[in-house]
Amino acid sequence: MRKLVHVIGAGLAGLAAAVQLQRRGAQVILYETAEQAGGRCRSYYDRTLGATVDNGNHVVVSGNHATLNYLRAIGAGDELVGPTRPELNFIDVATRSRWAVRPSPGRVPFWMIDPAARVPHTQATDYLSLVPLLFAKPGRTLAQTMRCNGVLWDRMLRPLFTLMMNVEPRDATAELAAAALRETLIIGGDACRPLVARHGLSSAFVDPALRMLQHGGATIRLGARLDALEFADGRVAALQTGGERIVLEAGEAAVLAVPPHVAQALVPGLQAPQRFSPMVTAHFAVEPPPGHPPTAALVNGHAHWLVAADGRLSATVYGAERLAGMPRDALAQTLWADVAQAAGLPAQPLPLWQIGVEPHATFAAVPDEEMRRPAARTRWTNLMLAGDWTATGLPATIEGAIRSGQKAADLLLNEPMERR
Repeated sequence: MRKLVHVIGAGLAGLAAAVQLQRRGAQVILYETAEQAGGRCRSYYDRTLGATVDNGNHVVVSGNHATLNYLRAIGAGDELVGPTRPELNFIDVATRSRWAVRPSPGRVPFWMIDPAARVPHTQATDYLSLVPLLFAKPGRTLAQTMRCNGVLWDRMLRPLFTLMMNVEPRDATAELAAAALRETLIIGGDACRPLVARHGLSSAFVDPALRMLQHGGATIRLGARLDALEFADGRVAALQTGGERIVLEAGEAAVLAVPPHVAQALVPGLQAPQRFSPMVTAHFAVEPPPGHPPTAALVNGHAHWLVAADGRLSATVYGAERLAGMPRDALAQTLWADVAQAAGLPAQPLPLWQIGVEPHATFAAVPDEEMRRPAARTRWTNLMLAGDWTATGLPATIEGAIRSGQKAADLLLNEPMERR
């Protein structure tokens, strides 16, 4: 008899759990409160722009192996595209100067001794400032662990850590920053190619997963809110959703892949992060100038990440506490000033635009909040947690979300039947 697992939440963590469960032979029922799957990683049609846009610019690199394996599993392995050679582009908004860092293949960082491959005006010895980070102690910030000033910090490390952590880098958890580096720069250039979803996030991550699950016999219930979990004898005994009570028979299990505040309301005594960091993304209907890089980290501006696509330039602000509450018109003007300067375009007129604000985009990746991230396994034998806010060992990223879902699925299926 196939094992039946109820997956609550159809964001990336829930989708990854459902896909992994189905691939390993389980029967899946997937629940999602919203009328569409994808959570914070999806696309939508915007009437103002007359185009389908993503609800945020998420950073994915070629070293995100769980992400790439997930895409291959759902038949979307060709949906992420990027440069064939490792190249990280940077633009100084204040001066319009541009540079690229080109990490060499393999673990020996030959690029650091090549003036044409490293950050301009840095020396090879400057990169030794990263060594203490690789031995970061729990509960320490980046500022308490490594040197956080100088040309290398300003022109490469601070922009990259901002993208990774979604908080002011000096305050960020050193252990998480080190983990992200170990899977990218430390491995070498082959893990550092920035990738974008060529047809949008939903076409890459969401729609193919739903099709695969449906074809495999999964039940998908959109617009189905979980109202309560019932517990008895050390396990989840029932789900309550929309006035319906669903009993979990012996051998059935659940993966809870919902935001932390929802999980805390459903699971007694659950510890979870309490502070969150906002993100702001602005889409501008303008054709990128010839030769503009598909992605670039911005320095000395309000925006931190710029993505160029056909007919559109999109900028994202990470750790956007100072901007998230601004009036939308003022916010569009502010971010367009950065984009126009970075792309070498006229500041006026302001093109058609759309703004997306995620007030609680990620948990705040600072030491106190990192210590509040719960493990996937709970004290109920048939309940696992998933989400980028759980203890993945990574910042709140697509890679972390997918790993968390896959881990929750594997833990359930590897658990002896008598324990569940």
